[in-house]
Amino acid sequence: MPFDKTSILQDMTSQAGLIHFDNAGASQMPRCVLETQIDHLQLEAAIGGYQSEAQRADAIEAVYDSVASLINCHRDEVAIVENATVGWMTIPFKQGDRILTAEAEYASNYLAYLQIAREKGVIIDTIPSTPDGEVCVDSLREMIDDRVRLISITHVPTNGGLVNPVHEIGAVAHQHGIFYIVDACQSAGQIHLDVETIQCDVLTATARKYLRGPRGAGFLYVSRRVLQTMHPPMIDLFSAIWTDADHYELRPDARRFENWESNYAAKLGFGRAIDYALDIGIANIEAEVTRLAHKLRNRLCEIAGVSVRDIGKRRCGIVTFSVDGQDSYEFADRLIASNINVSVTSPSSTLLDATRRKLPNLVRSSVHYFNQDSEIETFVSAVERLSQPD
Repeated sequence: MPFDKTSILQDMTSQAGLIHFDNAGASQMPRCVLETQIDHLQLEAAIGGYQSEAQRADAIEAVYDSVASLINCHRDEVAIVENATVGWMTIPFKQGDRILTAEAEYASNYLAYLQIAREKGVIIDTIPSTPDGEVCVDSLREMIDDRVRLISITHVPTNGGLVNPVHEIGAVAHQHGIFYIVDACQSAGQIHLDVETIQCDVLTATARKYLRGPRGAGFLYVSRRVLQTMHPPMIDLFSAIWTDADHYELRPDARRFENWESNYAAKLGFGRAIDYALDIGIANIEAEVTRLAHKLRNRLCEIAGVSVRDIGKRRCGIVTFSVDGQDSYEFADRLIASNINVSVTSPSSTLLDATRRKLPNLVRSSVHYFNQDSEIETFVSAVERLSQPD
């Protein structure tokens, strides 16, 4: 059912007149998320950090239920972490193992693969893309052999609207018993996620993007199927119990990937942000984000000298473009000076895809459900004005 955008706009704490089209970078928190964090910080200041944690124990535990509801998993499969750190470093790779990934894979992920390749002697192979730009599932099937240890895919890459077919990829991984990781950092909060239908072993997301949560928080989902085979890269007295002078036991749940020290204000704010999104309805959010992004792409395509660089048969709330004769960083700065928030995605962020498509630095605009049609028109007018020669 449709949601009430008027009430949502009343929950905003935005600077007057600001147009925020940087939701794939860091979205704006609803007022209740901000107040949840402030309230806990004030409680910490009033009675102490340990005491405030104990007093809010039920609310802290409820965050795990919120994540479980968001992605359809069990609460013991959830870890709340400082960012979207993935657990592939715990996979027991051996020399000659293969990692399959996407051409549009994000730099941080690919750098981790390169580190594993250097340390373990594994091979990194990229799955060809379809003519539309998404991972080609037929090509993936042809690449499967006994040496494939991991398939790791970014659901929504950083540089161009694409939504990869993670469900179809998951079916291939499941059929062959291959470990499967999904980076959902830019899809969580704008696209429905169900780890049971995706059939992934690990899924990661961060709070600050489309979930509209605080910076410095994220979650890690680790399926019960693989949890007991995975050892955290680092442990402390929260993730493990010291049983005798020479031994320890890991926690039985996904919180073995957490640390003892935690920002409880951010954790509570993250939970409130997830609940806020669930109250609106992810299907409602997805429909509105898709509509606004489609309109923005079409309007930008009407401007002479502006090239929209988005790919994919299915597209999301990220809209990227370049302007003839203009440096994207300078152009973004001029938009920001006009009270319009955008960001820039550079070729180094998705090096393989950017090299294949000969992409320059791109201005990245990313809409969310609280954005308005009038803001799109203001944005398009600003792009048109700033794109004209002086």
